[in-house]
Amino acid sequence: MALTREEVLKVAKLSMLEFKESEVVVLQNELNDILEFVSKLDEADVEGIEPMTQVNDIYNSFREDVITESLTREEAVKNAPEEIEGTFAVPRTVGEN
Repeated sequence: MALTREEVLKVAKLSMLEFKESEVVVLQNELNDILEFVSKLDEADVEGIEPMTQVNDIYNSFREDVITESLTREEAVKNAPEEIEGTFAVPRTVGEN
């Protein structure tokens, strides 16, 4: 299943990315190469193989939740460049669009 130019442009728009026409052609070829490579997984014989979430026998080792003394809100924001109602104020990183 090859991606069409229109599908590449749709993905770019959804990703909020803009490409020159020459970049769209390159991206389309690269994405189609990736899809072709991944489609080879359909050919793998997985009969009798148990589904798994990871290949190692490593499991999360979380520490116990321990309640300890911590900074007050005032202490935490004391050195902040800008603070609004007891919270850190940061510049906007996502546009209105």
